[in-house]
Amino acid sequence: MPSSDARSGLAATEDGLFLLEEHRRQLHRAHEELRGSTHWHGGLPVLLLERCWLRLSRVAVEHLASRLPPDCSQEAPELRRYRELVADGRSAWEAERLCWEDFGAEACREALRRFWAAQERGTQGWTLETYLELLHQYRLRFASEGPRPVPLLVLARREGSPHRGRHRLLWLGPDAAEGRPSMRDTCP
Repeated sequence: MPSSDARSGLAATEDGLFLLEEHRRQLHRAHEELRGSTHWHGGLPVLLLERCWLRLSRVAVEHLASRLPPDCSQEAPELRRYRELVADGRSAWEAERLCWEDFGAEACREALRRFWAAQERGTQGWTLETYLELLHQYRLRFASEGPRPVPLLVLARREGSPHRGRHRLLWLGPDAAEGRPSMRDTCP
């Protein structure tokens, strides 16, 4: 039985995630979608929560990368090759020279520029690796026996906030709205 504040329609998950009554309805609809799915497909739901606005939205897993593009700057072929060469024992200077020969100086500079721009901007931990791990975990959890959890990405605060942090991935089961009301995850 979910614990909620009757005056406000608020409830929290066991880890203190703040949910409105409408959020709980959306979560219930997402669980119904998963329960009714007989096979893995791109239309399965992923929920995105913008904490400061208390806005919960649904995106199909196949559109997640478009809606929330992962940072792929460190996966540039020029940078991957550079890391491989260094891992193979080449000096940083020699690895850079070889990459310039293979890809051209301009391509290497552009790859570095995109990488450092992403570092400045911040990735909130949402990289190609974390995106692919979400997909992998979703497939595993979808295929497992029992109730299928819904992935919820709690988005980090926007640029300019002193408390930006990282996006947080939660896997919410059908009983996710249980617990005592909390506003721990809302903006100050």
